[in-house]
Amino acid sequence: MTTGTQNANRLIHSTSPYLLQHAHNPVDWYEWGEEALMKAKKENKPILVSIGYSSCHWCHVMEREVFEKDTYARMMNEYLVCIKVDREERPDVDQIYMDAVQAMGVHGGWPLNVFLTPDQKPFYGGTYFPPQQWVQVLEGVHKAFTQRRGEVEESAQQFAEHLAQQDTSRYKRAPEPTALKNDLEAIYSKLEPAFDTVWGGLEKEPKFIMPSLWLWLLRYHHITGNEKALRQVLLTLKRVAMGGIYDQIGGGFARYSVDGYWFAPHFEKMLYDNAQLMSLYAEAYAVTRDEEFKTVLEETFEWLQGEMMHPEGGFYSALDADSEGVEGKFYVWKKDEIDAILKADAPVINAYYSVKEEGNWEHGNNILFRTQADDKFLEKHNLTAVAWKDLLRKSKDRLLEVRDKRIPPGLDDKIITAWNTMMVVGLADAFKATGDRRYLKAALKNMEFIERELTEGVTLYRSYKGKRSHIPAFLDDYAYLIQACIRLYQVTFSEYWIKRAELLMVHTIDHFLDSADGFFLYSGKYGEKLIADKKEIFDNVIPASNSVMAHNLLHLGVMLDREEWKTLAENMTLSLGHIITAEPNYMSNWAIVYTEIKKGLAEVSLVGAEIESLNERFHQSFQPFALTMGTTTHSELPLLEGKVAIEDKTTIYVCFNKTCQRPVHSLEEALEQLRPS
Repeated sequence: MTTGTQNANRLIHSTSPYLLQHAHNPVDWYEWGEEALMKAKKENKPILVSIGYSSCHWCHVMEREVFEKDTYARMMNEYLVCIKVDREERPDVDQIYMDAVQAMGVHGGWPLNVFLTPDQKPFYGGTYFPPQQWVQVLEGVHKAFTQRRGEVEESAQQFAEHLAQQDTSRYKRAPEPTALKNDLEAIYSKLEPAFDTVWGGLEKEPKFIMPSLWLWLLRYHHITGNEKALRQVLLTLKRVAMGGIYDQIGGGFARYSVDGYWFAPHFEKMLYDNAQLMSLYAEAYAVTRDEEFKTVLEETFEWLQGEMMHPEGGFYSALDADSEGVEGKFYVWKKDEIDAILKADAPVINAYYSVKEEGNWEHGNNILFRTQADDKFLEKHNLTAVAWKDLLRKSKDRLLEVRDKRIPPGLDDKIITAWNTMMVVGLADAFKATGDRRYLKAALKNMEFIERELTEGVTLYRSYKGKRSHIPAFLDDYAYLIQACIRLYQVTFSEYWIKRAELLMVHTIDHFLDSADGFFLYSGKYGEKLIADKKEIFDNVIPASNSVMAHNLLHLGVMLDREEWKTLAENMTLSLGHIITAEPNYMSNWAIVYTEIKKGLAEVSLVGAEIESLNERFHQSFQPFALTMGTTTHSELPLLEGKVAIEDKTTIYVCFNKTCQRPVHSLEEALEQLRPS
């Protein structure tokens, strides 16, 4: 691809790595904005909105096959006003037109190519188009728009009306009184038949890890003691950690596996996946104290610090699936490469990672992939655990040293507020589970970056790159920042963080809450006016911003004694109870909030000189239904008011719905008071 400004289109001035990838296309691309939209109206042309992201494999393919070719570019420039959108910078635009394409009966995905009337209403769309089909689409769109304009406008109006309908109007219902036990079993009974009891996860391909689903199952097990549920979580996490979806020598997780056994990943690594998986593996470690889960945390953290961290503390967005134009090239190995690097150690390492002479994947390449648990492998090869640990570490280091000399995948180095604050939560959870202060230090450094570069008071920006913060933040940015502030308060007891969460919550309610139905708009009342402002209801790999807000409202409502916030969380969540229990695959984070509401949250207050060490020890047990607060002396926070260190000893108060148990001095006594009945 050409570099510099020679022969560049107007995308050359973008901060988005994805848009910059298209800056030397012969297509006359515009960014989404007033200039392009006014041009379409002035010239009476349809609009092409082409949406993707920098680490998207098929986006690169379509660029090479179509957008870099003069023949296709001339047609596009003549017939259309062409707009390129980075879905990670403008998720609001992506949500609207993804919804439109799915309403057209097309399976969603990226690249997403949607054709609009000059007033932004969609009338045709799809995902990846090969060259000849793209020509047919361009000719068909041009002919329809110029010769059958009335039909196009009528169809576009119907899609626009569909987009204006909110999911809340379709799915929200008056809550029905139900027992927690029945609700839990209803949710579990919907999930359990889909368990893949051999490879973990759910029985479907491709396989996404879906962290919030397994987080709910850990909570379900905590309440019910259902061992099958716990086994499935642990099986999933172990199989994932053994699979090609996990970078066996470099750490970090790819987005998904294309097969049913976590072998061949789609090789892109996304910050948001790794943030949530830090939380999930941390909780699994807290439950089991299994060293393998701790190792995954450590290796992923090393990868984050080495490849994904801005020098001043923020985290970049993604690593591409491709290097040198080939998917996975950076990560795969020929057997003779490993033989040459490891020499006498190669046979046992090849056996460990399922490496074959002919390759275990495409074109004679091998994806490093484990099929046996370590204890069985060591027994088979007559190795001691100590000797094996040393050999494996040295072998990984030697392979990594060679791999690091390869041409790396492209780095999307924009810094997104929502994804970074998800990582703050993931790091804080890793600190909670392990007590390793490196995680807390990185979380605080990340938050300092966000506060410095992406925040003005309580106003946030979505994205940062090249010392520029721009694009007003969306609901998920606010939701995850509030969650991160709550989590940092719980691990540090610095009241700055909970007061910051409170201020941000007030602002978010004012700017995003639709009082008509009690749910939050994605772009907000004062954001750019598109043809629709969606409300995220369904949880996906990333939980819906409304479910995260409900969680925040519930926690802050309890911790700050803001009854109106707690009520809002309950109204949001319980009105969706019938869907949560019927379709938990699509409501897994809601299921966590729903369970917390129905079960109730414990208020755990620590008062006295030793609260820091006591809090660290408390968090290393798994207590998902306890909210911790603490002060060394005096605090005006409602749940701490009037609580003192009895007999000058650090004292723990365990309370349920503002009714407190007997104050105790030992962690063991407090944990006994919290034990599920």
